[in-house]
Amino acid sequence: MTNKPYSQASENNKTPILAILKEVFADKKQILEIGSGTGQHAIFFAQHLPHLLWQTSDLIIHHQGIKMWLDECTLSNVQPPILLDLHHDWPTPTNHIPLDGVYTANTLHIISWSLVIKFFEGISTNLPVAGKVCIYGPFKYQGEFTSDSNADFDLWLKERDSHSGIRDIEDILLLADSAGLKLIEDYKMPANNQLLYFEKII
Repeated sequence: MTNKPYSQASENNKTPILAILKEVFADKKQILEIGSGTGQHAIFFAQHLPHLLWQTSDLIIHHQGIKMWLDECTLSNVQPPILLDLHHDWPTPTNHIPLDGVYTANTLHIISWSLVIKFFEGISTNLPVAGKVCIYGPFKYQGEFTSDSNADFDLWLKERDSHSGIRDIEDILLLADSAGLKLIEDYKMPANNQLLYFEKII
């Protein structure tokens, strides 16, 4: 389909992200992707991680585009998108397979800080002990951007939406701690991004 939504960034970063997810999610069964966007990551990761059931989710406005990608593939382990609005409680999976992992990419700098808080509250409520969380995107360290391009990107984000912006890693780690998460690894990724890998310990 030529009218499918397409993200060049998703194409660029999918392979290095997959290399980490293969290890992190090796012992998991069902992953909830929060903010599936175009659906490109879901298809790629489900294809290369056949042991996982990959549950897509996003706001309704993105569901049609995600379904276009799903309709073109023959994968049985990637699920149609469910509505997940961080303002509200997370939906309960209908397949009776326990959720044991969460993945999100390029979301925490797009949504408002109040919704970043809700994101971690949702993890605290819905992810069991020993569950794993992978968060991909740019962050600041000790108030500093990791590159000039990220500083420019932050300005662009805030001009577009004053509630968005690249987050301080220290603030993210405080929220993660309050959700019972322990940071296992902070991977440096291409294009001045990071992949934060957490495990739920309480």
